[in-house]
Amino acid sequence: METLKVAEVEGSTSGIGGHPSGLTTLFFTEMWERFSYYGMRALLVLFLVATVEKGGFGLDDTTANAIYGLYTSSVYLVSLPGGWIADRIIGLRRAVFAGGVIIALGHFSMALGWVATFYLGLVLIVIGTGLLKPNVSAIVGDLYPEGGARRDAGFSVFYMGINLGAFIGPLLCGYLGEKVNWHLGFAAAGVGMAFGLIQYKMGYKRMGDAGLRDIEPAEKSRAVRSLLAGIGLVVLIAAVMALLQSNGVLHLTPLGVAEKLGYFILGLAILYFAYQLLFGGFDAVEKKRIVVIFVLFVAATLFWAGYEQAGSSMNLFADRLTDRVFFGWEMPTSWLQSVNPIFIIAFAPLFGSLWLALGSRQPSIPVKFAYGLVQLGAGFLVLAWASVYVGDVQGNPNKVTPVWLVVTYFLHTTGELCLSPVGLSSMTKLSPRKLVGQMMGIWFMATSLGNLIAGLLAGRMGSLGLKELFGSVALATVGAGLLLLAISRPVKKLIGDVQ
Repeated sequence: METLKVAEVEGSTSGIGGHPSGLTTLFFTEMWERFSYYGMRALLVLFLVATVEKGGFGLDDTTANAIYGLYTSSVYLVSLPGGWIADRIIGLRRAVFAGGVIIALGHFSMALGWVATFYLGLVLIVIGTGLLKPNVSAIVGDLYPEGGARRDAGFSVFYMGINLGAFIGPLLCGYLGEKVNWHLGFAAAGVGMAFGLIQYKMGYKRMGDAGLRDIEPAEKSRAVRSLLAGIGLVVLIAAVMALLQSNGVLHLTPLGVAEKLGYFILGLAILYFAYQLLFGGFDAVEKKRIVVIFVLFVAATLFWAGYEQAGSSMNLFADRLTDRVFFGWEMPTSWLQSVNPIFIIAFAPLFGSLWLALGSRQPSIPVKFAYGLVQLGAGFLVLAWASVYVGDVQGNPNKVTPVWLVVTYFLHTTGELCLSPVGLSSMTKLSPRKLVGQMMGIWFMATSLGNLIAGLLAGRMGSLGLKELFGSVALATVGAGLLLLAISRPVKKLIGDVQ
């Protein structure tokens, strides 16, 4: 019976573009989840820095951006235990549904308007996204047990769903949040996730056996005990820290927590790579490829540290220093967050076709990463140039045209298309067979660390100045890209025959 269902899924062509019908269900599930994530993200920093009179929390830029960095970083970091819980305890499908429910509850919690429920909502969204995001992608892969080009094409369609949600979310949630009421914008994100859950359940049978796993009772029991022990440890540590904080022994701030978490993630990554190289029991070829993965990890971290300032420093630049008035009507700041996904939708097929057309003549993995970093840096050079025309940021600044940000987002998009899909693919190609899952976790860890650094850098807008901040990020990323380009040949030798 199980074999029959898998065959039905494999042969199905009733979905989007002739793909399995289950892809339609997962396409819209991920679209609505990304609608909720990017819709709320577009509002987060703007709400945190808005004055109390305007309905916000009235936080300073440093604190608001540190909270933003902690939130976006945690979303990716929690994907690691989220995947483990799905594999060992509740299965992929239940994890996706449970994650969606928790995400929706998080957005509605933020919409209540109280400080405690706002931060509780952020925690719930982090937990829910950790359960949903890695596992919905795994189910997509299960729809194509034959693998090959059809699976790649299916993921391309799925990727369009991600960006469609990322495009619509800031437009709707942003308008409601900025023009009507902040908390209505947060509620709209929750409604979007609820729509995703409804259609997920309605399309459940379309997926056949994709995402279903037989979990041994003994393995599940051990995993549950480990999970409970882990939760207990986290609660204990949190309780002790809260007690020490209330007694004045600790003086933790969002900025301090963000900095410490950054050091922890970086240290953990270094120790992991060192352990695998020294004690992993791999041969010379596998060790060389692990070294390459570490190089790509560093490059990806630097890339996301710049790219993910879209929701923090670049969002504040759009809010305070960009002229968004058209025919007497002021466009919501958050609408500029929709520029990047539109470019992704437009140019992703072109880049995919370009790599296929080049075939064996296409750039190597490190060269593509280098191109991504250089283009990201070029985007920040554009913003540094725009900052020259702003003048006195603290006084009465001259607002610049949105074209500066649009050009920046275009360069960031082309950089992303050189690095992000290639990075995901390279983790599976370069990893030793028994480390493929762990190396995908390492990729998420690079994204998490990059998001955290992005929030910390954005918090220095006031102390550094815009030209200095954007210029420094530009020099760092362009410099890293040129360095990677310079060492690309020896790195390619370490890769071997992997394309």
